[in-house]
Amino acid sequence: MADDSEIRVRPGRIRSTRAQQARPFISQALAAAQKAGGRVSRSGKITTGNRSRFGRGQRASIQANRLLTGRSRIVVIKTRVVRHSARAAPLAAHLSYLRRDGVTRDGEKARLFGPEGDNVDARDFAARCEDDRHHFRFIVSPEDAVDMADLKDHARELMGQMEKDLGTKLDWVGVDHWNTDNPH
Repeated sequence: MADDSEIRVRPGRIRSTRAQQARPFISQALAAAQKAGGRVSRSGKITTGNRSRFGRGQRASIQANRLLTGRSRIVVIKTRVVRHSARAAPLAAHLSYLRRDGVTRDGEKARLFGPEGDNVDARDFAARCEDDRHHFRFIVSPEDAVDMADLKDHARELMGQMEKDLGTKLDWVGVDHWNTDNPH
């Protein structure tokens, strides 16, 4: 090419034909499960045959997928599995961290709550969990948490649904933290 004027630009069409919308997490998780070999349709239909299973609560996740709408609440959930071992910090130390000063709406020290009440004893809970191999830590942050009257009721409802979905009783405690832009 001797001259720059010989260059001819021919832009093609934009290839994205799908609507540019954020998909709910459950839809993304089910899509990933299908890519990994699972067979779950968008309508929630389970196919028979040799397919992978992705754990307890499978039917509940499929049912939840059917109920998703544009008006569903967006919630970010950070999950961590912690094994109890001699080298790991004891659960009591983590519970003390959760109850530290300045995390409530009025800047006070937080109190643990559970399914039954608002003042759960951290030592009793740690003692009950002492022989457990591991425990799960969840940080649940609803998008509209600032507008919610009480995060405790939301957490109790969520954990109650989790017990129902898993078909087992869960021993849990929680703390509501209001010390960030995203209450959790």
